[in-house]
Amino acid sequence: MKFGLRSLSFRVVTFSTLWAVAALVVIATLISALYRDAAERGFHDLLTAHLYSLVTTVGISPDGALNGAPDLYDLKFAQPGSGWYWAVEPVSAGVTGMIRSPSMTAAIPAPGVAEIPFDSQFQRLYQAQGPTGERVDVLENDFILDAENRIARFRVMGNRSELELQISDFERQLYSYLSVFGVSMIAVNALVILFGLRPLDKVRTALSQVREGTASRLDGKFPSEIEPLANETNALIENNRRIVERSRTQVGNLAHSLKTPVAVLLNEGRAMGGAKGALIVEQASAMQQQVEHYLQRARIAAQRDSVVYRTPTREALQRLVRVFRKVDATIELDFVEPGREVIFAGEREDFEEIVGNLLENAMKWAKTRARVGLVEEAGAVLLSIEDDGPGIPEDKARDVLRRGKRLDESKPGTGLGLSIVNDLVREYGGELKLSRSDLGGLKAEVRLPGPG
Repeated sequence: MKFGLRSLSFRVVTFSTLWAVAALVVIATLISALYRDAAERGFHDLLTAHLYSLVTTVGISPDGALNGAPDLYDLKFAQPGSGWYWAVEPVSAGVTGMIRSPSMTAAIPAPGVAEIPFDSQFQRLYQAQGPTGERVDVLENDFILDAENRIARFRVMGNRSELELQISDFERQLYSYLSVFGVSMIAVNALVILFGLRPLDKVRTALSQVREGTASRLDGKFPSEIEPLANETNALIENNRRIVERSRTQVGNLAHSLKTPVAVLLNEGRAMGGAKGALIVEQASAMQQQVEHYLQRARIAAQRDSVVYRTPTREALQRLVRVFRKVDATIELDFVEPGREVIFAGEREDFEEIVGNLLENAMKWAKTRARVGLVEEAGAVLLSIEDDGPGIPEDKARDVLRRGKRLDESKPGTGLGLSIVNDLVREYGGELKLSRSDLGGLKAEVRLPGPG
């Protein structure tokens, strides 16, 4: 299956890939955001739990000194510079002393209340820098310690840098897994799409076989979405075939209906004799030639715009060469055969008529030698027929293509051979070129449509 910029496969795979990439980006962003939100909420919930545990383990003596031995059941609060700290500080008058966790080797400054005020529960949350330069989230709350309304400030600090590192690790793993999944999904998706579009390639192959003449219709089982297209194509092929057959029948009927009147005129002219009889014979012969010529053109035009035919040329050319070698054994007729079969996009009868007329002309004028060559080049059939005869002057090459025009009356003939060839070649959209051969005589080169 072709996979170019204009192919359906390329478009579908490209759009599905873009959609998959966009979906994965959205999914990755959403999962990352949800994980961050859940991690931060869990982090803050942990700070809150540690804060209330701290409050329950700290008291105040009758003389106003803070006391207690808090144990928050986390070794990080005992490791200096761990990023996890707690502190209890006096707020109201009559309260003395300060209690800190073993991990807190230096005071962590707190912003003023004017900058970050307490909420309705006398609690606030802010970020600060720890003793070792790490970022910490600080949860702070003021509590009344006794009946005398003496107040202390409780602070619990968690390592924000550690949290961000955990989130970054999760995002890195998430992006890695999604990348692997995305590449695998895109590859599988592309394979599924290409496999799903294989019936279109099957249709293209079937159409190519019809065009090349190796099949007469689209055969095979197609998916339900493509089957109507195949059926319509087969109906079109059959309709074109009926048109061709009907045109051939009409042309044959016309030729048959004209053959008898023209033959009667020829016989009557010959029987009459004299100048008038000769005139009738001459005009009837011209009429017969013109009828055959235009019936031939009508037949070619009828089949040219329909389903084209495919004719293998090598066998037909070999047979014609054998025939003309027997016609005149004194002429050496060489045939340069192609290395492989050459296909003509037309009917066998037309190809044989083109070759037959050119060979007849070459054998008529050749002195001792003629040559036939056939090749396929750039999707076209190239036929060349040469002889070592007198050739045709360049200024007269166009004249010999006129119907009935003869440059030399010493040889028998009607002057129609090259004209018929020219008409047939032009009807197929080809080209006839007359030039001087390296054998010394005429070289006729014909370019005809190939299967491509």
